[in-house]
Amino acid sequence: MKLPNLTMAAMIFALCAAGCSSDPASSAPPPAARTIVQTVLVHRQPVVDKLTIPARVAANPTKVVQVFPPLSGRIVRFSVLPGQAVQAGQVIAVLQSGDIAQARSDFEKAKIQVVLSDEALARGKLLLQHDVLAKADYEQLVAADDAAHSEQERARQLIHELGFSENNNSDQAPIRAPIGGVVLDTGTAVGEWQRSLDNATPLATIANLDHVWILGDAYQSDLASIHVERPVIVTFPAYPGLSLPGRIDNLSQSLDPTTLAVKVRIVLANPQMKFKPQMFANIVIDRSTIQGFLVPSSAVIHENNFDSVFVQTSPGNYERRPVKVGQMQQQNVVVLSGLHDGDQVVTLGAALLRAPAGE
Repeated sequence: MKLPNLTMAAMIFALCAAGCSSDPASSAPPPAARTIVQTVLVHRQPVVDKLTIPARVAANPTKVVQVFPPLSGRIVRFSVLPGQAVQAGQVIAVLQSGDIAQARSDFEKAKIQVVLSDEALARGKLLLQHDVLAKADYEQLVAADDAAHSEQERARQLIHELGFSENNNSDQAPIRAPIGGVVLDTGTAVGEWQRSLDNATPLATIANLDHVWILGDAYQSDLASIHVERPVIVTFPAYPGLSLPGRIDNLSQSLDPTTLAVKVRIVLANPQMKFKPQMFANIVIDRSTIQGFLVPSSAVIHENNFDSVFVQTSPGNYERRPVKVGQMQQQNVVVLSGLHDGDQVVTLGAALLRAPAGE
């Protein structure tokens, strides 16, 4: 009658023995994982230690021009938009102003004064020839005539600076782009009243982007690896696979008070206008060469401030190993310790090999 109890006890013992025989460090994955897990053979190799400095694209400030109205008036035409390319001398706006009336009035007065002074000088010259006029008085007439001509030229130049012609009665002045480049920003619209240079907002901001600056922030601990003329590689998240060689053009002599970093500047040609101001970039500098393993970043598991990888110990069996990782290099990460030459590292499906939470 006790045989069934003995049989049940034997079954329980067998199940317990099976459960206790599993090895947490090296185990076979579930059947579903066998078709998903992929591995790669790794070898210790020399790896270049790279310093990557985050950066942004910026326009050369010496080639950025803010266009202000030369006189007060109302904008009657505005023909540019942000991002638009313009040529030097191109009309970007038309301003209607009454200030030109004063400038023309001053010019007309100067013309009349020139005529009067020329006639007075001609009479004085005739009187001097007949000894009727003293030489000192004649010299005063010469000086007055020179002053009248100078005032007329000043009034003419003022009209030209305002964008008008002394022979034109129009009250509309064209405003032209002082340089060729790209319109970064605009600050007005048709119908707005402008108050000449008293206005703090420019009509437009134009930048020549034929060459751009790549500005990065280098921390104090990295300064030993950075110096002017050092070769670098510049990459852009917006253009994967694009790497451009360059050299450090300038290294700031003071720390940024906010970031406590030093500004690093690279100058790059921008013939196709790919690089836009404020675009993200990276400045990559080769430093020393170290020994390590390059593994795909997907192979590294980050948990609780620890890094680990799964290594295939035998077909269908995997071991989880803690590793010390270095820097990222494109799609790979440098493993400094924890692996051996010839290890098969799991690159796909590592998440399926982890023990469930609570085990």
